[in-house]
Amino acid sequence: MPGCGKSTVGRQLAKRLQVPFFDADAVIEARIGGTIRALFEAEGEAAFRDLEEQAIDELTRQAPSVIATGGGAVLRPANREHLKSRAMVIYLRTSPEQLVRRLRNDSKRPLLQVADPLKRLQTLYAERDPLYRETAHFVVEARGPSVAMLVNRIVMQIEMAGGVAPNP
Repeated sequence: MPGCGKSTVGRQLAKRLQVPFFDADAVIEARIGGTIRALFEAEGEAAFRDLEEQAIDELTRQAPSVIATGGGAVLRPANREHLKSRAMVIYLRTSPEQLVRRLRNDSKRPLLQVADPLKRLQTLYAERDPLYRETAHFVVEARGPSVAMLVNRIVMQIEMAGGVAPNP
């Protein structure tokens, strides 16, 4: 979901695993030379989702890395397939109520620029949670603990699954 900590946790996880970190949204913004919000306003969500699908396809073909996708990446079946088959997917689960507290002052997320952000987050959660669970290899509760504790939980899951072992 938007605001669950994908980029923050992803950066720290990549550092811990000593692999590159990619934020799919930042990759898209670099390619278009502008913001996702401006792209949404000028060309609509479908144009953004097309670029997102291309970016995820390319990023999931690379050497081991940590990739933070946008919250809506799971809406496209191709993205779910690429992520599930080419990567180890961690779903950072956070409730809409927690997210609205985190995002109350956020003006960068186009889907949340509405009169009732909580209702919008609840709708997004109802739509996306089953898709996140379908795609994820692991679900990690992202409420409460520090970023360092979340990273430790994720590293334990990766190690138990036989994934990339971090260097000391």
